[in-house]
Amino acid sequence: MTDINEGGAQPQAEGAAAPGMHILGQYIKDLSFENPNAPRSLTQGDQPKLDINVNVGAQQMGDDQYEVILTLTAKAERPDMVMFNVELVYAGLFKVTGVPQEHMHPFIMIECPRMIFPFARNILSEATRNGGFPPLMLDPIDFAQLYRQNMAQQAAAKQGEGEGEQKPN
Repeated sequence: MTDINEGGAQPQAEGAAAPGMHILGQYIKDLSFENPNAPRSLTQGDQPKLDINVNVGAQQMGDDQYEVILTLTAKAERPDMVMFNVELVYAGLFKVTGVPQEHMHPFIMIECPRMIFPFARNILSEATRNGGFPPLMLDPIDFAQLYRQNMAQQAAAKQGEGEGEQKPN
């Protein structure tokens, strides 16, 4: 008997794993909250300027295991003082299977941080609330757009390095 697939799709090869990801663990690597001008910083005043930075990094820990590190920093300041400065380095250990090698880097740098972000967001919110401020509720992050921006910046930096070099005659 012959298998017939509608639409002409080829049957999946035996032993080929479907793409998958498992979170093996999540943890805080570093958490710092500074309120250098308390209790003055806790009084009502002008709306603070808030600077937020997001960074994603990853390293391979085994054949199919990766540690993905999400760094979130936020600094709130008024013209006359720093209100708070918070930094969270949050990580997850992931087992990734069935992802083709050419798609592995974007998969790890987009999908893995997307999975741990809600947990990191909650920790940052609790830290600012426990520091005496309203909870800092970060908006969802488009990790695909962040990845594209980082890749474009790296490509521009490499192109800039190449333009500065002189070619031999």
